[in-house]
Amino acid sequence: MKKYLRLGLCGLLLFFGPIHAQENILNIYTWAGFLPEEIIRQFERETHIRVNHSTYVNNEVLYAKLKANPDSGYDIVVPSSYFIARMVKQGLVQKIDRSKLTHFNNVDPVFLNKEHDPSNDFSIPYLWSATGIAVNQSYYPVSSITGWKDLWHEKLKDQLLVLDDTREMFSMALITLGYSVNDTDPDHIKEAFSKLKALMNNIKLFNTEAQRSIYLDEDITIGMGWNGDIYRAGLENLNLHFIYPKEGFIILLDCLAIPKSAKHVENAHRFIDFVLRAEIAKQISLESGFSTPNSAALKLLPVTLQNNEILYPNKKTMERAKFQMDVGEAALRYEKYFELLKLEQ
Repeated sequence: MKKYLRLGLCGLLLFFGPIHAQENILNIYTWAGFLPEEIIRQFERETHIRVNHSTYVNNEVLYAKLKANPDSGYDIVVPSSYFIARMVKQGLVQKIDRSKLTHFNNVDPVFLNKEHDPSNDFSIPYLWSATGIAVNQSYYPVSSITGWKDLWHEKLKDQLLVLDDTREMFSMALITLGYSVNDTDPDHIKEAFSKLKALMNNIKLFNTEAQRSIYLDEDITIGMGWNGDIYRAGLENLNLHFIYPKEGFIILLDCLAIPKSAKHVENAHRFIDFVLRAEIAKQISLESGFSTPNSAALKLLPVTLQNNEILYPNKKTMERAKFQMDVGEAALRYEKYFELLKLEQ
């Protein structure tokens, strides 16, 4: 009898073992450079949950993957706010149980209850960034570059790095033309496409994930960039400067979200609460180089960083900031034109 009991227990262990092991997994899909390896290791040490971490280069890649295969296996994704709105409408993400987030109050209210997710039911602010112009003063006088329009100058032929991101590129053109970055007028979008076609002679490279090292190594010395990347590169190459264009610039708020088909929802909530801790959010900001929307974390940063005009621009500069929003079906028009644009490279 004992023999059969032991065999039965072994069978149960074999049956439940893989399930238990599966529950100790978390599959995270983020922008490259957004999640420091040490943060992953610390989470694994504290929770004994094994993290599988992969990265994407832009929102379109993330969206296309979730859209094509809703059962993708990801438990955490980090889309920009305007993609959150689209994903909610299309049922690609699920509600977050805020009762499981003991550190939610650390988030600065400035970043909460925005149009993309009015009650933050589906997203939690993670990092924010701004798009501007990177200039290496060894090659160009900083005073000669004040706005986006300067990038169209013929002296910059075959010299620019631009972001490999549809809305980033069109936002630059729309701002230059005096239109909203969230414009849905087909004629305005076509006009922005023509404006970008006129820039193609000056473009040397489309890139998002390696811009920091490219500017740092002076492979390219002028172009578009995210403030966090240029700040980090500028710590090593003192000739690098970041410029907030005078015509205006976009602010990106990247948010944690849980895909609808996530298999490890409890683990996803544990991770979100983990990165909301002040000390962890501080480390993520320091390592990634991007600005934190976490008030408690901001207070822990060195004063020099809290007052850094690249990472935390002053009120006057922020008056020129534009927030991207979901543009509905117009997004398809943007993406079609962007593909046509890159074919001309």
